[in-house]
Parts: sequence; C-alpha cells; structure tokens
Amino acid sequence: MVVRQHRVKGGAVAVTVVVGLIASAGCSGAGAVDGDQRGGDPVDAMRRAADVLAAAGSSKARTSMEMATGGTRVTIRGEGAYDFRKHVGRLKVLLPPDPAGADKRRPITELLAPGALYMKNRGAGVPADKWVRVDTTGLADGNLVTGGATDPLAAAELLRGVKDVAYVGQATLGGDDLRHYRGVTDIGRAARAASPHARAALAAAAKGFANDVVAFDAYLDERGRLRKVRHRFNFVNAGRSVAVASTTLLYAFGAAVEVRLPAGRDIFAGKIQS
Repeated sequence: MVVRQHRVKGGAVAVTVVVGLIASAGCSGAGAVDGDQRGGDPVDAMRRAADVLAAAGSSKARTSMEMATGGTRVTIRGEGAYDFRKHVGRLKVLLPPDPAGADKRRPITELLAPGALYMKNRGAGVPADKWVRVDTTGLADGNLVTGGATDPLAAAELLRGVKDVAYVGQATLGGDDLRHYRGVTDIGRAARAASPHARAALAAAAKGFANDVVAFDAYLDERGRLRKVRHRFNFVNAGRSVAVASTTLLYAFGAAVEVRLPAGRDIFAGKIQS
C-alpha cells in the first residue's frame, strides 16, 4: 500500500485515507434558472444552503465516496452527526476490504473541525489510543476527498460557488418530498464566498485541483434544508486520473452531537509507517 504523507502541526506526519486506498487497489447554460415555483431562484437556494443548515443547528449524516481509477472502483462509507453551528462533526468511516479480502480494516473514527481532521485507527504504527491530526488547510483537496468523506458543512459551502444550476423536479427521500437541482459550482468562487471557518480549506482545494469546476446534484426540503448532495470531482494522483463521486445525506435535524477534540497529549507525534 502506497501512502501519501503530510507534515502537520507538532511535527507529526499524517497519512491520507483516499490516496493510500487508491494506490492499492448535463446542466443548463450559464446562470440558468429553471422554473422552480416552490423554491424560488435555484441559484439563491444553492448559495444559502450552508446558512440554512446553520439555522437548523445539527443533523445526523451518512456519507459515501466512490472512486474509480485504472479499472478499479472502491466505495468508502461513513455515518455520524454534525453540528452546523459549532462547525464540528463526528463520523465513523468504513474502508472496503483489501483486494485479497484478508484485511477487514477497522472503522476509522474522524472528528471534523475548522481547519483540522482528527483520525483514530488510521496508519500503521499509531498507538490505539492516539489520534492523527491533519491540517486541512494544507491539503491539496481541502479535505473534500482526503478523509474518505466530504465534511458535510464543506459540501454545503461548496455550493456558494454555483455557476450554472437548473431545477430538475420533485424527488422523494425517506418519505419526504424534495426539490432536485443539478448544476456546476466553482471551488475558487466558493472559497471567496465561504464562511470564515470554511474559507481556508476551500482555498487550498482551489489551488490543488486541476479543475475548479465541480458537477453536483442537490436535494432540498420544503424548508430549504440540504438533505442530499452529490459532488463529482476529478483529480490526478501519481499521474493517473481519479474520478470521485462524494454523496452526503442529512437527516434527523436537531439530533444531539457530541464532539470533544483531542488534547495535545492524545495526538500522535511520530511517523506513520507505510
């Protein structure tokens, strides 16, 4: 398994989830608005999605990240909860078995916070009671891909950079009627319009991705809350093009979210083995 390592605060070296795993294994015209009588202007609805989530407070979340490269396709799944007011979340991320099927791989616990990703059970040589901390403002993808799950709030903040969007029609999810939108967003534009807590990570992604334009499908409920969003990224890893589809589902709004960030003594300060 080949890993990419990042120098992080305190001298520790952190390993990315996605890069190591891969190594082992139409919308309308510019500024288009389609007649969404119930939801109003689709562009405005997308740009306000993060603010509406903040007003909602919190929710449970499920994530799915599908990657395809060199004829190999893998899926990473996550489940947890997110506090949109405090900008923190907790996910349990499950990696697929290795190609030989011998390694079931323990779930990775991830804590999401502005500018940081904390991971437990990630990386050979890391004690079981220690966390690995990654500075997401120094990641080439701003943690839109690295952690194996897109930060739910970052997924919404990314919609602030919407360029083209159209109302597709009604959809049903979990028994609720939702409005389905399809369009493209620009990472650089989103970074400039993002809330302060998300700006640095998105700015890093704007510099690191070969293409700033990201296609998306977004689903909003009658209150304008983002219930599902699917982003499609493309980036180059080790000279190969990698297609990534990241899906975030939000439900059970108002759910309790308990996130306690690790103290400095609980963060691994050594080198992670390949």
